[in-house]
Amino acid sequence: MTEKIGELATDAGIRVAAAESLTGGQVCTALGATPGASEWFAGGVVAYTIETKNLVLGVPTDIDPCSAECARTMAAGVRDALEVDAAVATTGIGGPDPQDGHAPGTVFIGWARGPHAGAREFSFEGDDPEQIVEATTHAALEILAELLEDLPDDEGR
Repeated sequence: MTEKIGELATDAGIRVAAAESLTGGQVCTALGATPGASEWFAGGVVAYTIETKNLVLGVPTDIDPCSAECARTMAAGVRDALEVDAAVATTGIGGPDPQDGHAPGTVFIGWARGPHAGAREFSFEGDDPEQIVEATTHAALEILAELLEDLPDDEGR
């Protein structure tokens, strides 16, 4: 998946980034390990606490960290902070226990491309946090690839 992202970003002449909470850097690790990543991967932000999300990514401190609004704001925040064309963000509950009324596996993946941003909700199954993190990382990479596949010809730099 990361090779596809690299090819799409290179062909479009754009740069990408990620903001991560739940995945703790796994999305950035996968992107950074891709051959040629220095041409299109600007980097990322691991913002695990709401305070870090607020200070670095502009997420309001009173927002539910397990929400579409949080994921969308994280993606837009890293897009703006790193001045990239496309970004993804991960937030949610890895488990094994519920947190703040959210079941384990409740995940939101935010995206930002150009001036637009949004988020998708997922409900991943798994017996431990590692399974949830793995599923979330994979889904975030898929969303990033979708963002790059749908680029209009005039959107790249």
